[in-house]
Amino acid sequence: MRENRTLQSLVRRALSWLLPFLVVSAAYLYTFPQANVFYAGVVLLHALAGVIAAILLVPVFFRWLRNGSILERAGWLLIAAGAVLGIILIKTGTPRTEWKWLYLHIVISLIGAGFLIANKLGPQGHSASGAITVALRAGLCLAALAVIGYGARYIRDSWQTRGRIQNPAMPPEDMNGEGDGPEGSFFPSSAQVYGKQKIPSKFFMESDSCKRCHEDIYNQWFSSAHHFSSFNNQWYRKSIEYMQDTIGTKPSKWCGGCHDPAVLYAGLMDTPIKQIVHRPESQAGLGCMMCHSIADVKSTMGQGDFYLEYPKLHELAATQNPVARALHDFLIRLNPEPHRRVFLKPFMKTQTAEFCSSCHKVHLDVPVNHYRWFRGFNEYDNWQASGVSGQGARSFYYPPKPQQCADCHMPAESSKDAGNINGVVHSHRFPGANTALPTANEDVAQLKLTKEFLKSGALTVDIFAVSPAQALLKRGATSQSDLATTFAVGEEAETKITPGTGGEVAPVTAPLNRVQPGLRRGDTVRVDVVVRTKKVGHFFPGGTVDAYDTWLELKGTDEKGQTIFWSGMVEGDGKGPVEKGAHFYRSLQIDAHGNAVNKRNAWATRAVVYVRLIPPGAADTVHYRISIPENAGNKITLHARLCYRKFSWLNTQFAFVGEADEKSGHSVTPDYDDRPLIFTKSIQGVSAKEEKIPDVPIVTVAENEVTLPVVARNAPAAVSRTVVLKEEWQRWNDYGIGLFLQGDLKGAAAAFQKVTEADPNNPDGWVNIGRCAVQEGDMERARNVLEKALSISPSLARANYFYARVLRSDGNYDGAAARLRTVLSQYPRDRVALNDLGRVLFLQRKYQESVNTLQGVLAIDPEDLQAHYNLMLGYNGLGNEKLAKEHEARYMRFKADESSQAITGPYRQTHPEDNNERQSIHEHISVSLPIIGSKSTRTASSAVQPGKVRKASTLAPGGASR
Repeated sequence: MRENRTLQSLVRRALSWLLPFLVVSAAYLYTFPQANVFYAGVVLLHALAGVIAAILLVPVFFRWLRNGSILERAGWLLIAAGAVLGIILIKTGTPRTEWKWLYLHIVISLIGAGFLIANKLGPQGHSASGAITVALRAGLCLAALAVIGYGARYIRDSWQTRGRIQNPAMPPEDMNGEGDGPEGSFFPSSAQVYGKQKIPSKFFMESDSCKRCHEDIYNQWFSSAHHFSSFNNQWYRKSIEYMQDTIGTKPSKWCGGCHDPAVLYAGLMDTPIKQIVHRPESQAGLGCMMCHSIADVKSTMGQGDFYLEYPKLHELAATQNPVARALHDFLIRLNPEPHRRVFLKPFMKTQTAEFCSSCHKVHLDVPVNHYRWFRGFNEYDNWQASGVSGQGARSFYYPPKPQQCADCHMPAESSKDAGNINGVVHSHRFPGANTALPTANEDVAQLKLTKEFLKSGALTVDIFAVSPAQALLKRGATSQSDLATTFAVGEEAETKITPGTGGEVAPVTAPLNRVQPGLRRGDTVRVDVVVRTKKVGHFFPGGTVDAYDTWLELKGTDEKGQTIFWSGMVEGDGKGPVEKGAHFYRSLQIDAHGNAVNKRNAWATRAVVYVRLIPPGAADTVHYRISIPENAGNKITLHARLCYRKFSWLNTQFAFVGEADEKSGHSVTPDYDDRPLIFTKSIQGVSAKEEKIPDVPIVTVAENEVTLPVVARNAPAAVSRTVVLKEEWQRWNDYGIGLFLQGDLKGAAAAFQKVTEADPNNPDGWVNIGRCAVQEGDMERARNVLEKALSISPSLARANYFYARVLRSDGNYDGAAARLRTVLSQYPRDRVALNDLGRVLFLQRKYQESVNTLQGVLAIDPEDLQAHYNLMLGYNGLGNEKLAKEHEARYMRFKADESSQAITGPYRQTHPEDNNERQSIHEHISVSLPIIGSKSTRTASSAVQPGKVRKASTLAPGGASR
């Protein structure tokens, strides 16, 4: 008996220390998750103390249940249940799938502790208080614990609101103000590391340590373009080798911040990459640690504008010591929250697009191009301004709900990996459009996934209309926006277009699958094909659009098998370059001597010849001039294909066997490269699975086909006829959008009129007619049709926006401001509406209000040209000369050098196909075919075979970006 009392006394004394420690340590562990040694030690001590307490409780548990008060019995019963759950959780860990048991363990243990505390605070022995007093005491203890628990939860969750991505109030005046500046180890990349330290290469090369818990994600990443972002990618490798040979190693760090973490952040990129290209660091690509160690994104200005953090416990995670590795994995399973907080910051989930913008948006400036600020590729801003983001007020179309990057490029995949949510994870294959890498790597699964992604209905093609051929278009009309950017402007800024044609609208027969007009032999007709972006959240194509072949092919054949029309033919039996006269979607720039920028030499860009990209939720209308031969059959089938090849034929040849002809006597500088390009370089040692030039596939993204009858030359001329169906209003709308974006405002208005005929109660037709009228300056017509739209949908943001433009032209600034505020109440991050409101307030001389509004634009895009211009005016109005000059400096930095367009003149004279493509409104004719003797044909450009010498500028166009 005495031994039992002694045992109980010892157990009670031990538990009197252990239970408070368990409560306090639990509160600390729950409230302040941290990835450090002290926190990890507390995790281990908490688990150990819990096991010891459970063991001590076993011999006395039933005795205490029999002899204790009601509070004591309830308390020990709940503590015992919590101990059992705790021991189970030590075995299973506490991943998301076990959270219900973790929280049950916490709650019942705390309630048990509360009952024991309440019992301790009351009178002891058999003369205990009555039931009401006991209940009140227990309730007060539980309430106190509940308040403490709420506070702990508040503090724990406050982490979610920290580290949000926010833009600076003022962007740097020049590139030297970005990142660590010219003296920094990683400049001109904007990337920084906390403490300005270097990070060992191995940190970025140990993704296999993540595989222990995330095997499915690791296997997905292993095939991805992220894995092959560095010098294990022959296309990228060649571009950097050429860049370093031409302008030195330091400018190449501009690329390395996002492409080569194991090289750049370890301080290896000062060494010419040719000397270390086969080292493991150079072959690592973007591993798990690159993206997941980003601790802070400083802005949405891109090119690696983030801070990296070297986690303190990384050595333990990647150690080869089996005991230390087992201890690390045990701690992660037992309490994964610190691990999650280190590698999955809140902005990675809640601001996905802003996070991605840190590498998927770039600009060049003097330290890179020895010239000036120049926009490279930019996936973020056009997404942000579009209907896809849910932030753009003026889009033609909106998806059912807003989407971010991960919705398309990280779709859900089934997985039992740690961290899965309901059995799925976000795919780390990052499906996109890169077919070249899986081809070179002979990765069948990744290539199949990429092709399926491209063909998933993101775009559509519609052979829509036919009309009598008009007089050949005059050259010269072009969008003014092309002069101010290397990329299409799209919906994030006003596009002022000089119409290329005037007069009456040509009558069209459409849609061709509903109305099938006869084509007379000997006649020449215009066929219009519409390409529409449906499930694309950024410009199409996206990325480095100087490097791809993206084009629309139209081929006409008769029932005899004769080809009577072909635009967009691929030479070399379908494996060579695309004929020059095709309708391309790309960016074409030239260097200071008028050579096409086609070797990924974005730093040499000095002028834009043309840019053709399709904004998200928009369309492009492509015109073809087709002559009907006398000997054609009785039917002609037109087949249109939107074709995509990454990379272009020339770029692939250059990457694998291309080199400059040093014997030519021509020179190279940072501004130009006059040397001819030859394809004689040894293919030995290329970064591909086999030492051969890969046959990069041409993917048909979308296609359409119609068959039209052919009638005799003396048959009556076909009368134009249209069919308008309510369920097909979008086809007419798409046709009009394509015409509108190229400046055919009258043709667009006629197409939008058909939308109103299809459904008079659909406001889109009326709004879009209003867009055309506003663009033409016909404000009375715009007023009438926009009032019609507003009568159907009074709060429709896009109708209110364009109506504000009408009121502003009237001088009704109060009315315009009120309409714009209606727009911004629904879309507070629409930059164009904010800019317009700021301008209206300025015109009202409400300078401070104007400045406050325009500062909101810079919070969204610090590089917004119009905002800086208007802020310059606003601060001048306020008499603040200092800030006015600061914004003037930014305006001058971001404004394009429009005088550089003079460089394009000689180039366009010697490249008529590119000059044709430059025009906003233009037609395409067929390559020369045996059946056709018409003038509406041309000879296809001959392919350049490896080993033949030819100037690179005559081969294929290129673009601006990395």
